[in-house]
Amino acid sequence: MKSRESLTRLKEFQLKEKRRQLKQLQMMMAEFERMAKDLENQIQYEEKKSGITDPSHFAYSTFAKAARQRSDNLQVSIKELKVQQDAAEANVEELQEEFDKASAIEERDMRLRA
Repeated sequence: MKSRESLTRLKEFQLKEKRRQLKQLQMMMAEFERMAKDLENQIQYEEKKSGITDPSHFAYSTFAKAARQRSDNLQVSIKELKVQQDAAEANVEELQEEFDKASAIEERDMRLRA
């Protein structure tokens, strides 16, 4: 009987840990999106200031070029994190099912003992 209780606690711990990781991924994605938006605003300001909006123009702002590259890199990172988030969400669902099963078995055993 003790092993089932410890199994339930283990599944609960795993579930909480995976939820924490999922929340961390979501927070990181939100931060990257905020940073990308800030960079886009800086790019627009720089283009407006210089009057040149074509990145291939020879006099295009080097700051705007660098900011655009950083923004593009952030977008790639966000896409990669989205893949990780999808996998983590699937893992959370799986762990939730396992925890529910373990809890049900433990409850049944407690009723049989009483």
